[in-house]
Amino acid sequence: MKIGTQQRRQERIDRGIKVRTDGLYALMSWRELAYLTAPRLLLIGGLLLLPLVVPGLYWLRVISIVCIYALLALSFDFLAHYVGLVSLGGAFFVGVGGYLTALLNTELGVSPLVSIPAAGILGGVICTILLLPCLPLRGVYFAIVTLMYPLFLARVIEALNILGGTDGIMGIDSVPYVWLEQYGLIVILLLILFGLRRLVNTDLGLVMRAVKDNDQAVRASGMNITHYKALAVFIASSVGCLAGACLVHTYMWAGISTFALDFSILPIAATVIGGGGTLVGPVLGCLILVPISELLRDFGTLRIVFYSLILLGFIVFRSDGLMIYGQRKYHQFQRWTDI
Repeated sequence: MKIGTQQRRQERIDRGIKVRTDGLYALMSWRELAYLTAPRLLLIGGLLLLPLVVPGLYWLRVISIVCIYALLALSFDFLAHYVGLVSLGGAFFVGVGGYLTALLNTELGVSPLVSIPAAGILGGVICTILLLPCLPLRGVYFAIVTLMYPLFLARVIEALNILGGTDGIMGIDSVPYVWLEQYGLIVILLLILFGLRRLVNTDLGLVMRAVKDNDQAVRASGMNITHYKALAVFIASSVGCLAGACLVHTYMWAGISTFALDFSILPIAATVIGGGGTLVGPVLGCLILVPISELLRDFGTLRIVFYSLILLGFIVFRSDGLMIYGQRKYHQFQRWTDI
């Protein structure tokens, strides 16, 4: 294109920004810096502003549930797409973390601000120990085993009438202030999201991805595969137990329903919709699925039909997920430059 005597052409905005790898950039202007940081700032700013724009306490509670499911979805996405362990144990993590924080709070009088992170770490240790014999399994076998754990523990609690039995543990303290609960969950979600993104790009993350792609080659290199799988399970289960601890203090009750399969299925559906292997995609999927689930609650059992149709539509027409589609379109943006 000619403008007077000056010629111009269109080129992609990211032309000249990326250098050799996705983690190394050459920035020539503030516009290029804005191009790289805008999606991250949009996510952070959107989540921080969300509690200020939603109407009423009910939807504030929905935001809390969105963050809790997003933590579970991050746990699933990290294990499945970066380590190769497809886990259906989201309910297992939620139940262990929920009962631990309930016992710490009701029996020992520990404040929720301490019992929540403590339950996350202790729950991660317990879940890792229980899953340790299953680490040699892969694919559908590991998935089936992790699905059995919450069903088994729920029936044990019910049959032996321990940990409150079917009545559960009541009298659990809530987080002191509503805004502290809201922004505490959002900050935890953002820290874990960007922490996991940083982890998967380190040398440790590279080894974990190698275990997923070719564990025999990793073993031939003299590395202990079980060690790296156990570490990945600890990280993922700690995130899941942290979500369970937050859930229990949100509802101020811990019971057998914390082992419900909803906590295993919905995070997987959110990962499919948002885009697996992106970490941000599962968070986006939860921001879509959880509010839709609440909006359809008035339809009773019929909401499962609408819910299934939404999932079916995403799987058939956008199987790679919204985040991968959005990334591809974002990197295709063009601008006019002087020749």
